[in-house]
Amino acid sequence: LTMPNIGEGVTEGEIVRWLKQLGDAVARDEPVVEIETDKAIVEIPSPFEGTLTSILVAEGETVPIGAAIAEITAAGDEAPEAGAPEAAPPTPT
Repeated sequence: LTMPNIGEGVTEGEIVRWLKQLGDAVARDEPVVEIETDKAIVEIPSPFEGTLTSILVAEGETVPIGAAIAEITAAGDEAPEAGAPEAAPPTPT
């Protein structure tokens, strides 16, 4: 998830509040974070359905347009659970 181009000459925004926590499921177009610019406070939606797997920018930090602010893993692309058994390699014959 990147800081979107909000338009009207805005070049950066401040992370005001994360609306989702790590591990939360998010729906497509569901608000994930509130960003404040010099013009307004805007809710930024998820571009797709998935899980919030990483928050890269803390509340109160200011970041430029285009900067990565979070990682969302698309539904169906989740990494295997930690501790899940791996398939054994085939035994040579």
